[in-house]
Amino acid sequence: MKVSVITLAALAAVSTAAPAARAQQVDAQCSDISKVGAGLAGGDACQKAVDLYRYMNIQLGTLIAGGNATLGQGGTLGGLGHFAVDVRANVMRANVPDVAAAGVVVGPAEQSAYTTSEKWAAVPTADVAIGIFKGIPLGITSVGGIDALVNVSYLPEFTSNDVKVSVPDGSLKFGFGARVGLLKETALVPGVSVSYLRRDLPITNIDASISSTRSVSVHDLDLYTTAWRLTASKSFLFLGLAAGIGQDKYEADADVTYDVDGNQPSQPLHFETAPKRTNMFVSASLNLMLLKIVGEVGRVTGGELPTYNTFDKKATDARYYGSVGIRIGH
Repeated sequence: MKVSVITLAALAAVSTAAPAARAQQVDAQCSDISKVGAGLAGGDACQKAVDLYRYMNIQLGTLIAGGNATLGQGGTLGGLGHFAVDVRANVMRANVPDVAAAGVVVGPAEQSAYTTSEKWAAVPTADVAIGIFKGIPLGITSVGGIDALVNVSYLPEFTSNDVKVSVPDGSLKFGFGARVGLLKETALVPGVSVSYLRRDLPITNIDASISSTRSVSVHDLDLYTTAWRLTASKSFLFLGLAAGIGQDKYEADADVTYDVDGNQPSQPLHFETAPKRTNMFVSASLNLMLLKIVGEVGRVTGGELPTYNTFDKKATDARYYGSVGIRIGH
């Protein structure tokens, strides 16, 4: 698995996030002479930076968000004294654009058609769920249970060839959320819950040298995801099954500067993006007392992310991902 989240982040070094724009239109900042230079000298570099990061950001978001808030867990834990901890790797076949083939020109934005190649990408994460309230008894089950959710993502500093990825505030980033039980799992009733969880990447700086006269820097890149999930699960002796559906939002903002044959923006350009996608997943777990080995498969669809440049696989095409990990709890 040669390509990781760091490799995907490095591709963002020729790019940054942009506000929503209509298809086939140049971003306003990339057509602003006061920002990209007289004669729009940096316009093409700016627009390609915008489109490339928007294209990669939506894939990074899928890897960070994953599927279930806690692997294999559908309902709440049962109140104080109960907990669950999982460590997982979210894995996906990512599409990586051939940046060098498209090239960059000095002058106004010129539309390019990017070809992409599929590469494996993975993000390691850890999740903790802590029982807060066991819920209100209702027949053979209970409702209204509450769990607190904590997540941690890891991104190490990295240098490869002419790309340097640094994390000025540290390699770990915590996220938080909550889960509310609709049904507590019992011998006859599945566990059902609604959860909300925010997962982030650490603040990242990316510096890349494209050639001896061309370079790009992306600073204060802040990528975070928010996810709503409706999840159900049921255990059968040594086997557990779970399924869920929800919505992801992948928000990002960053400041970008570039140098294309001496042409530089007058000041760092700030961009933002926040695409949304529908997320569905199923999982199976092998139950070994307090330890569970869990595998999960999910699919994300939908969303709007128009770009001025084109790609042989659209950023919003349906995409599959998987998660594998272990969960312990009580």
